Amino acid sequence: MTTKFKWLRLVAMMCLLAIVAAACAAEDDAGDEATDDEPTEAMEEEEPTEAMEEEEPTEAMEEGTEEEAASGGDGEALSMAYVLPETGQLAFLGPPIISGFQLAVQEINEAGGVNGTEVVQDGGDEGDGDGTIANQTVDRLLADDVDIIMGAASSGISLTIIDKITGAGVVQCSPSNTSPTFTTYDDGGLYFRAAPTDALQGPVLAEQIVAAGGTNVAVLARADDYGQGLLDATEAALENAGATIAVATTYDPQAQSFDAEVQQVVDAGADAVAVISFDEGARILSTMIERGVGPADIIVFGADGIASGDTPELVDPDNPGVLEGMMTTSPTPASDEDFNSALNEFNPDLEDTLFAAEGYDCAIAAALAAQAGGENSSQAIADNMIAVTGEGTKCTSYSECLELLEAGEDIDYDGPSGPMDFTEAGEPSQGTYAVSMFTADGELEQVETVQSSL
Repeated sequence: MTTKFKWLRLVAMMCLLAIVAAACAAEDDAGDEATDDEPTEAMEEEEPTEAMEEEEPTEAMEEGTEEEAASGGDGEALSMAYVLPETGQLAFLGPPIISGFQLAVQEINEAGGVNGTEVVQDGGDEGDGDGTIANQTVDRLLADDVDIIMGAASSGISLTIIDKITGAGVVQCSPSNTSPTFTTYDDGGLYFRAAPTDALQGPVLAEQIVAAGGTNVAVLARADDYGQGLLDATEAALENAGATIAVATTYDPQAQSFDAEVQQVVDAGADAVAVISFDEGARILSTMIERGVGPADIIVFGADGIASGDTPELVDPDNPGVLEGMMTTSPTPASDEDFNSALNEFNPDLEDTLFAAEGYDCAIAAALAAQAGGENSSQAIADNMIAVTGEGTKCTSYSECLELLEAGEDIDYDGPSGPMDFTEAGEPSQGTYAVSMFTADGELEQVETVQSSL
């Protein structure tokens, strides 16, 4: 009930009391004796209470007013939330992805929202490790009846929460999961991702290693779904390119030392190494440098988990050029200056932008799917997510796509991450990858972009 309605009821009640008082006065005039008796119990119930006389609305009234404002006063609002790294090994990915998500929500609401209502948003930390933090965040969000959860950033963490999210009938869309496992995962059609599978990145990484002169290649990967998936794809592509696999091994990312793995590289006489890791890769690289198999000695590549300007400082805080010449591959959005400018204006403090465009596109595509379904629900999103990203009239912004949908047209949304063109598995059918190099100043500069498709 709105505050306005409560006050109208109060005014009506006061009028009723006035009428009753006038009637009593008339009876007095007719000869009834006036008495000093207290008002009857029935009359006391009609009188306004102290709480009603207060000008400030109660907590319950405030909550109702906020809910109606959020939903535009017409139906349920679309509720979007995220589970992304605010702490942990991938904390550097949190700010860009969260900013991309929040920028999308802002633009959606500026364009009129979804199905006539403004989007409401929430979110929390995914942490890392065994997924304890992520599961706690998911529990809270599901209790709040969200319609879509964006995340997690880590493939391994997503595998600890996917059954809980999709099992509750809620859509999950990750901006950065790249493990091939998700392509065939039994998610009931409720899991989507804006990042391409590592079945596409593996061939790019292998191609770049061979192009740089690698012939006897070692691949060191963290022992989780992300590491194993990319290792398998890279190893197969290296063999197809004619390279010899000197070492192909996984390691415990929580290990105190990586001496044994690096010694395998030394003993095998590898002329190139691919490190598939998160920030523990800095310790691996440090050990490699100590053993004479660092970037100054042989060809060294890293994948997206360490494709960050922070990596050199993690290896050696006193030497920004410690990784000079090392190369990386990572998914990269299509060049979109308008998006980059909007993101920079939204959050001027961003240092990394990795997967920011994918976070933005998860939110925009989901909103368009709900709009196309005519209902703000997980099911409407799931039923229309593939349809709004392919085989329709091209559009590149929420407002543009919304106009087409309202005109009854089918749409094909292409966002700043590039053409989404979701397959039946709910993932992009192609990927664009940045090939970058660490400089003597410790910067990670993009050298070229490479396309890869299924």
